[in-house]
Amino acid sequence: MNANDSIWFRQVTLEDCKRLDKGLHGKGTLMQTLGIEITEIGDDYLIGTMPADPSVHNPIGIVHGGANVALAETVASYAANFVVDFENFYCVGQEINANHLKASRNGVLTAIARPIHLGKRSSVWEIKITNSAHDLVCISRMTAAVVKRNS
Repeated sequence: MNANDSIWFRQVTLEDCKRLDKGLHGKGTLMQTLGIEITEIGDDYLIGTMPADPSVHNPIGIVHGGANVALAETVASYAANFVVDFENFYCVGQEINANHLKASRNGVLTAIARPIHLGKRSSVWEIKITNSAHDLVCISRMTAAVVKRNS
């Protein structure tokens, strides 16, 4: 990739992400509920964070695996939608898997999504989640379906 190349269909800003966090109808989303925030947009990656506080813990006091998956799918889904012409297409998660490698109890989890495949009908994303100590706590892969909007 050249220095001026970007995978995004158009320029994307953190403000665009904040608007999406509220939902298309402005009534709120899971991202707001879990405290997920997109924090950085690179030429070929997207980074988001989520607090590893008791609101996302399982009953034994560690981050629920489903919260890790929600973080991974959120960051990859945002990225997948920014790659396509959003006026004519949108992307939805079609499949996701996750390997939970280390427990987290506090701090901030950081997820970085990078594309493995960008196709006309699907994209595949690798998401690595690290804790505040930069330890890899979860690795995930998500396939997004590219859906044509109705006219």
